[in-house]
Amino acid sequence: MLIGYARTSTLDQIAGLLAQKEALTGIGCEKLFEEQTSSVGTRSALQAALEFVREGDTLMVTKLDRLARSVRHLGEIVEALERKGVGLRVLDLGLDTANATGKLMLNVLGAVAQFEREMMLERQREGIAKAKADGKYRGRKPTAQFKRAEVLCLLAAGTPKREIARVTGISERSVYRVLSEA
Repeated sequence: MLIGYARTSTLDQIAGLLAQKEALTGIGCEKLFEEQTSSVGTRSALQAALEFVREGDTLMVTKLDRLARSVRHLGEIVEALERKGVGLRVLDLGLDTANATGKLMLNVLGAVAQFEREMMLERQREGIAKAKADGKYRGRKPTAQFKRAEVLCLLAAGTPKREIARVTGISERSVYRVLSEA
């Protein structure tokens, strides 16, 4: 049985998720697990897919970065699949762990992807440090502080904190922060 796994990092990436789902169903996946969550967050659909697969099945993903966050994580996933007698295919790379060459290429490309990610983060940190030194970087605007008066007004009116967060578009934690600073 072909089982597909699709993931995007944010809820805004609807088109990306749809494209993954189309590719996976188009290749013949009979069951599809999907989620919109960061790779570092809890990925319940991936866990469900790994628990669902049975011997002889193949787990399919469109891209390697949709599956694993690091070479180590990729290795853990592949090892878990191998213990169950399940293969892994990565569509955009044409990789299939059913053969030795596919396993080798998966590890090599996983290492390259992790290296690329680490280099990008390093360049990002350097850029932020330079922008701060030049006085051009100030970070994210404190959204909750701009809505402080509205939050306090709603609190005074007896509106529940969860409702205030929903209405103002800030987190419930930010509502509590405004309250503690008032």
